Amino acid sequence: MASSLALLFFIPSFVLSSFCHALPREAVFDAADVLLDSGFVSMALTLEVVAERLLEQSPSATVFAPSDSAFKKSGQPSLDLLRFHLAPLPLTPSSLRLLSAGARIPTMLPGQSLTVTTSPSDRATSINNIKLTPSPIYDDGFLLVYGIDRFFDPNFQFNGQGPSSDSNSFCSAKNRTSGASDSFNRAIQTLKSGGYSAVASFLGMQLSGVAEPNGITVFAPADDSVMNRIGDFDQYPSFFRRHVVPCRFLWNDLVNFGDGFMLPTFLDGFSINITRSDGVLILNGVPVLFPDLFFNDRVVVHGVSDILVAQDETFQENQKNLFDPFEF
Repeated sequence: MASSLALLFFIPSFVLSSFCHALPREAVFDAADVLLDSGFVSMALTLEVVAERLLEQSPSATVFAPSDSAFKKSGQPSLDLLRFHLAPLPLTPSSLRLLSAGARIPTMLPGQSLTVTTSPSDRATSINNIKLTPSPIYDDGFLLVYGIDRFFDPNFQFNGQGPSSDSNSFCSAKNRTSGASDSFNRAIQTLKSGGYSAVASFLGMQLSGVAEPNGITVFAPADDSVMNRIGDFDQYPSFFRRHVVPCRFLWNDLVNFGDGFMLPTFLDGFSINITRSDGVLILNGVPVLFPDLFFNDRVVVHGVSDILVAQDETFQENQKNLFDPFEF
């Protein structure tokens, strides 16, 4: 089965800690100046016009800038088409190269995502079958801009072996070929190598070898978030229980849920409320930064910007501190 490594592996922690702040207007205009000097005149002018309406609503972003010839051929794009060329994530070249073909990248057009189409033999990163410039035209750590030779097609369909929902929205049991232990071990190794050691240790201690026909979904905060928010080791079990859903939900499944949809977790009485803000999926007030961070036939991991807390102040955590493996 395919898997996607974390985009977050290569993004500094200060980027995540500043998620509540908007991109400075100066950065957007600096990017437009660089685009102008690099021969992307049409996108440079367009970026200046839409900056306040689009980019300044997000703390970080990646812009995929079509060439002047693309503008000449297609004409001035609609606002929705421009949103489709903006991702609310700082996507570095290294992180993009780690994504498997079929991985989805959220955009600022609600409900629409881009698809990674890079094959192992490709030297350049490809999205929706369009190659990006090898390195960003502009990169200040929060805002990155790549060049592309034509506009992305919102109706693009990926025909490769990428992630698909397979009716997981209803958590239907499926026949699987690989062992549970092997599936968890691959997830654990991936997480350990990328700044998610706390989550990886939890999976290793509590879930490795467990056989669950419907799989699990983990919403994983990075180590910095975990260490800053919980101090006592005896808090760990209940903390992790709230981040694990007893069903395997890929990104395609999550975006199909309406606002207000509640996901049950393994912590009794704790649910995750799905909402949206400017095209970003929000879980109990916490944005999903990196969808399909890892996935195989039993485990899906999505990177979130912080730990999940109860929205209902009356919620009281169950005093049971250990996972019962038979729950899975």
